[in-house]
Amino acid sequence: MTPDFQLVHVTGLILEEQTELSLDDLSRACAAQAERIVELVNEGILAPAGAAPAHWRFTGVHLQRARVALRLESDLGVNLAGAALALELLEELDSLRQRVQRLEATGR
Repeated sequence: MTPDFQLVHVTGLILEEQTELSLDDLSRACAAQAERIVELVNEGILAPAGAAPAHWRFTGVHLQRARVALRLESDLGVNLAGAALALELLEELDSLRQRVQRLEATGR
């Protein structure tokens, strides 16, 4: 059975960049233990502001990255290092798609 896993390309203004979430907030939003979020930070998947877990602040972008990483792990059995690589590749793909769209829009 193939897992029902889809990545959706969304274009628009990300208002969540201004949202601040604590470690507990992010854990609740991801339905994950705080220890799992700490593992995402340790793996380099998330880079919160703040010096220690009690002072970490996450944005909506972090929330999205955490959800995708946790879903890659749970649905596809990808380890955290693999999830980090997959996220980098997905972001690069999105960047290249945006570049192509800009070039097509200018007629080049």
